[in-house]
Amino acid sequence: MSAPTSNEKRVVIITGAAEGIGRSIALRLAKDGFDLGLFDLPRAKDRLEEVVNKVQSEHKTRVVTVFGDASKEADVQRLVETVVQELGELYAMIANAGVGINRVLHETPTEELDRLLNINVKGVFFSYKYAAIQLIKQGKDGRIIGAASVASKKGLPEHAVYCATKFAVRGLTQSAALDYGKYGITVNAYAPGAIDTPLLNDLDDYHVNVDGQPKGSWKNSFQSPLGRIGQPEDVAKLVSFLVSDDASYITGQSYLVDGGLHFD
Repeated sequence: MSAPTSNEKRVVIITGAAEGIGRSIALRLAKDGFDLGLFDLPRAKDRLEEVVNKVQSEHKTRVVTVFGDASKEADVQRLVETVVQELGELYAMIANAGVGINRVLHETPTEELDRLLNINVKGVFFSYKYAAIQLIKQGKDGRIIGAASVASKKGLPEHAVYCATKFAVRGLTQSAALDYGKYGITVNAYAPGAIDTPLLNDLDDYHVNVDGQPKGSWKNSFQSPLGRIGQPEDVAKLVSFLVSDDASYITGQSYLVDGGLHFD
């Protein structure tokens, strides 16, 4: 990508930045030359500080950390306001925070339905909302990017609620792209398949406990035509492109990053 020069550092916010895909996005965008606003839950403080130490030891990156809950509107509003106050104008929002469960629809507790809707849908909605407000106020181009999934492209067994939330992210992304194109703001999403993250390991543990499968067998059943499970860095590379100037004519898309497991 064409990284910004030292006198025009761009600022990117990443939610769910302490581990997994969010961590890799933070490391990649620091390498690309962006300043970072990193957001996660208070319980992730130690892991998020490790990310901060790593990017600051390797790159000339200014970093602001904010702790809160992506499903809480006031927390997301505070996130954007804090980062802008500390680092300057916002350029991109990466609404990465998300959770998942394995459950057949009729076995899904209502509290789990609410949890996924709150984090995966409301969390993305609030991130898009307050990023858009800030970007429109600034009067310049910008980027908004959300976390969809292969589960946003087709229904999957034992993933009814998760699929519903990720289909919602695609809808939010497409509609937001139409709303904000006139401001020069692009809105896209990344749609990972099986990526080797703590979330995937948690889902694998579910099948160990429920189905009695050997540990790792469910996770490794997603071997792609490329012969491997995806790594968080594979998704970060796509995000690096989508926030670059080279992607200025791309909007409303949700890109699969799954090694060819599914075709769009």
